[in-house]
Amino acid sequence: MNNNQRTKKASPFTRKYMVILIVCIITGFIIGFSYNLSKDKRTLSASSTYYEQENQYREELIVQQERNKELTDELAELEKKIRSYEKKYSSNEVQYERNIKEAQQLRLLLGIDSGEGKGIKVTLQDADYNPASTNPNDYIVHESHIFKVLNELKIAGAEAIAINGQRLKMNSYISCNGPVITIDGKQYPAPFVIEAVGKQDILLSALELTGGVFDQLLNERVVVTFEKSELIQMQSINEEG
Repeated sequence: MNNNQRTKKASPFTRKYMVILIVCIITGFIIGFSYNLSKDKRTLSASSTYYEQENQYREELIVQQERNKELTDELAELEKKIRSYEKKYSSNEVQYERNIKEAQQLRLLLGIDSGEGKGIKVTLQDADYNPASTNPNDYIVHESHIFKVLNELKIAGAEAIAINGQRLKMNSYISCNGPVITIDGKQYPAPFVIEAVGKQDILLSALELTGGVFDQLLNERVVVTFEKSELIQMQSINEEG
């Protein structure tokens, strides 16, 4: 037989390497496939987590939008109420100012607030006694004379009134006991100085009317003098001793 025609037989060493090579190839393929599969799972898991977060954010956004709408509606309602109050206040502003002024005047008349300002002073004194008269009471100042002056001053708009420095209240009690008068339990001798805070010309005009208070007092033998004062100060009833 020709040597060239002989069939060469593979050595055992060569077959061993071939087997190892095939095993390595298969192992590499398995590892690669496992890696790709694991990578795909991680990608799928990450994608799933992303979509879950996206859905959560979307739901939170919807909740916030609904809350914003509620707050916007609430704000609009409050603004509507404010406009209503402003309109109501604007329409009643004159009445509001009038009420404030009346409240201040009432506090002054009650003696709660201290009184201060321009005004007048009216002094009532006993007349000189005539021995020929049978009744000496005809020559002294009585509470009725004082009430005439007080009532006229109040009608004329006096803001605050005091007698011999004592502030009068709305319910002050005045009585006469001979030559002295008692005001809320305190006695004062003549002359009696009545002070009134208010518009001077109006107060005096009210007292000087023909046939009015001054004329009546003079006819009843009461000595009356008056003067304007640029500053009269009166304590409140809470400040008096």
